[in-house]
Amino acid sequence: MNRTQLKRSGILRMALAGSDAADPGGPGGGETFVFRAVKIGAVVTVYWFVSITMVFLNNYLLDNRDLDAPLLITFYQCLVTVALCWLMQLLSRLCPGLIDFPAVRFDLKTSREVLPLSVVFICMITFNNLCLKHVGVAFYTVGRSLSTVFNVLLSYVVLKQTTSLQAVGCCGIILGGFWLGVDQEGLTGTLSWTGVFFGVLASACVSLNAIFTKKVMPAVDGNIWKLSYYNNVNACVLFLPLIVASGDLSRLAAFGRLGHLGFWGVMTLGGVFGFAIGYVTGLQIKFTSPLTHNVSGTAKACAQTVIAVVYNSSSKSALWWTSNMMVLAGSSAYTWVKSREMKKAPHRDTPPDSAKERLLEAEKGDAGV
Repeated sequence: MNRTQLKRSGILRMALAGSDAADPGGPGGGETFVFRAVKIGAVVTVYWFVSITMVFLNNYLLDNRDLDAPLLITFYQCLVTVALCWLMQLLSRLCPGLIDFPAVRFDLKTSREVLPLSVVFICMITFNNLCLKHVGVAFYTVGRSLSTVFNVLLSYVVLKQTTSLQAVGCCGIILGGFWLGVDQEGLTGTLSWTGVFFGVLASACVSLNAIFTKKVMPAVDGNIWKLSYYNNVNACVLFLPLIVASGDLSRLAAFGRLGHLGFWGVMTLGGVFGFAIGYVTGLQIKFTSPLTHNVSGTAKACAQTVIAVVYNSSSKSALWWTSNMMVLAGSSAYTWVKSREMKKAPHRDTPPDSAKERLLEAEKGDAGV
């Protein structure tokens, strides 16, 4: 009886002091449970704030009727990301104990090796922004919901990897939610088939991006920030002819607020948030887990949709909300199923799961489900 009480009291002390109490020499040793909970809560809150703000900010920039130049806006955000990579590298040298960022020096050979991924990357961020521009924030979750479905399809076609029936069932729920959402959005008279088309293309490119990333990671020593740097440098070069061909450059020249600091401030802020989402996403995964990060991302997407509907004073049917819940539930269930499968077969060469996909999406400022 005494041994049982001692065991129970020991478990209680470990719960109150945190799991690291059992290993004082481990990282975070001495942290109380309450302190760790507050720290995790702060990280999740920052992730939600950065992600939701970034989506609304991008929507504001892309929905600007005075400047219809989505490619130019996307190009500028890539340019800001490159500049911030150089700044973070400089700060890491000046404050090595405070900021950890890899050295990023441009290497032409590495740039060429990353180039195939960069082509997919610019398609992904361009189609994603065009989807957001045409469908708005409220329908964005459903419009961009097929990434998981394409991940399963392309993993089989490209990597010859099969998927369990449970995971396929989760994809079926997502597909059902997508079609229901398109139907309900059509009934309200606000459906943009152009936006849906770009959403489907963006979802396919997200999956291709994850597959190509797996192949080019060795070229950047497996470092996600080096990959982000080379991707955005290549994107800046590749965007230039596209901007000229699309007429975005001429529209910018005719823009009445071209010399206003406020306009460039908002543009730069969009790029800063696009860079920051990559950092806070990695931070949330570090302090929680990929599965918890996916659950947080799902809850964030739900909150984001509610905020958009309330902000626009929209009235949505019960079936419209059901479509959103089906998409979110299917995405969460898929991640849970894949997580269980990976635990059962840790040595199996599985395709990038949705948590890794989200980390890659976050680098360019997607923040979608």
